[in-house]
Amino acid sequence: MTRSPATPLPPPKARRRLREGAALTQTQLASRVNVTRATIRAWESGRTAPRGRKREAYARLLKTLAEEDATRRTRSAPPPEPAPAPAPTPTPEPTPVLERVSGPASDTASDPVSDPVSDPVSGPEKGSEPGSEPEPGSEPEPESGSEPEPAPEPAPEHPVLTPAQAFDALYEFSAPALVRQAYLLTGRRELARESVERAFQTAWERWPEVARDRDPVGWVRATAYEFALSPWQRFRPRHRQPEPPPADPGDRTLLNALLRLGPQHRRTLVLYDGVGLDLPETAAETEASTPAAANRLLHARETVAGRLPALADSRVLHQRLTELASAERLWAAKPTGVRKGGERRARFRTRAAIAFTVALIGATALTVRTAPTHYEPAVSPGVAVRGVPPRVAPGSLSEAERELRQKLRDRLQDGPERLEPRLE
Repeated sequence: MTRSPATPLPPPKARRRLREGAALTQTQLASRVNVTRATIRAWESGRTAPRGRKREAYARLLKTLAEEDATRRTRSAPPPEPAPAPAPTPTPEPTPVLERVSGPASDTASDPVSDPVSDPVSGPEKGSEPGSEPEPGSEPEPESGSEPEPAPEPAPEHPVLTPAQAFDALYEFSAPALVRQAYLLTGRRELARESVERAFQTAWERWPEVARDRDPVGWVRATAYEFALSPWQRFRPRHRQPEPPPADPGDRTLLNALLRLGPQHRRTLVLYDGVGLDLPETAAETEASTPAAANRLLHARETVAGRLPALADSRVLHQRLTELASAERLWAAKPTGVRKGGERRARFRTRAAIAFTVALIGATALTVRTAPTHYEPAVSPGVAVRGVPPRVAPGSLSEAERELRQKLRDRLQDGPERLEPRLE
């Protein structure tokens, strides 16, 4: 499934160039759009895209920056120097000819629609010598026995691809290389394939935006790198166990050296020495400044050269990275399966959101239904009940009670009288 087209935005690299041209920091730009600095950094790297009102506000601000940049360039451009007038030379008066008119007809030229000679589409008549033009009023005479040649057929128009066909073409063109790059970042074959598939599924969900991007491969690559280097991958059970290392000892040593680098240093090295991006593009994709990206690159090269001195040369390092990525048997799923998998995932998330919303609405309705509709006061404090004799403590024995007690004491406590009571 695809989303409706949103407000168009310039490419991520152009956004960063406009901000730097206006001498604005990411914090200042974020305050204007009323977002955080991390959000602006993600927008300029192409990892995420603005939506809704924030997208419209961001687009208006970028349009204003572009107009200011064009105004500055116009003011700073030097005025054109007047061309020196040519010296007059006595030349014979030329024969009047009809010139082709590409724009509106002038007062001195004939109408290009009514005059077949001045028509910019028809051009000069067939049979005329190159460089010669017909005189006014003269019409070419057809040659005897010659048949008019048929008009050339118009060139076929470029076929218009559907969104699914364009997505499949982009996937088949870039997916194998992206899987190899993700393998250099993670050292895991299954994680590399899954990262690229997730990135393309995200691209299919935002296909109108990705299709208009100046570098759609870079957009997908940034998303795949973010998923592959996510710290949450270590908690997944399927990625806890190590995978078999490469068979070649040199490849195994190089892969271990890459995995010992930090995620950002590893990503910078792969982008610059593996993919071949320049330093500003590498800095933009890693969401860092150009000096920071240069420092990361130097540190990564020193670390790799410390373990493998033969890779101190950048060209040799590029060749070895290519060989390491090409030596493994990495595969990518079919574009149709990736596209349908993304649609199934989107449908599942939509249904889960609907189910959660329905459950929340049901719980709210049940709470409203069972909640008391009026105030119930608390239980009032106890009140003494009349007519009940008060509890008193035991007092002294009466005369009859004393006689009974003495009688019980004087009688025998054992014998048959105790077992067989008699009537007195």
